[in-house]
Amino acid sequence: MTDATPRAKLLGLPGSLRRNSNSLAVLQGLRDALPAGIGMEIRDLRLPLYDQDLDTPDGPAEVQALRQAIADADGVVIVTPEYNYGMPGVLKNALDWASRPYGKSALIGKPVLVISNSPAFTGGVRAHQQVNDTLLAVSAKLVGGAQVVIGMVGEKVKEGKLADEAVLKFALGAVDKLVAAGGK
Repeated sequence: MTDATPRAKLLGLPGSLRRNSNSLAVLQGLRDALPAGIGMEIRDLRLPLYDQDLDTPDGPAEVQALRQAIADADGVVIVTPEYNYGMPGVLKNALDWASRPYGKSALIGKPVLVISNSPAFTGGVRAHQQVNDTLLAVSAKLVGGAQVVIGMVGEKVKEGKLADEAVLKFALGAVDKLVAAGGK
């Protein structure tokens, strides 16, 4: 008899809203390649713009759901594209919402793996650094080691999923570190 309870529950956040984005494809490819016992929920980041006037205990339901999903996860995988040498506004907005309430954010101490991607050979390294800086500012627990940056991402996605075996293997190694950082 097998245990149906996942050994680790991960939350995947794509930094793009586009239906067929490369960031979503990377998460879908990773999710499908995860070893038994590790599950990943992929969550959309369509949230209202951060507004402290709306940031109340009975604030937007989609924000409450994001915060709860982060709290419930053993670790978070953020996959971001690079827009104009930086992180997309949708991702920054989600991290701003998730960073509240001050001092009590579900991101505090939460293991987080950042993966960046770009059609350029640089793989989105500038966005990667901005996401890392924001996560450090909110006291998330960044997964150490070599950064996962995926250059020429369009050549590595097939049928809506990351399909490049070498990149998948490298990224799955980082996911292993994420799971270990979560204590599972």
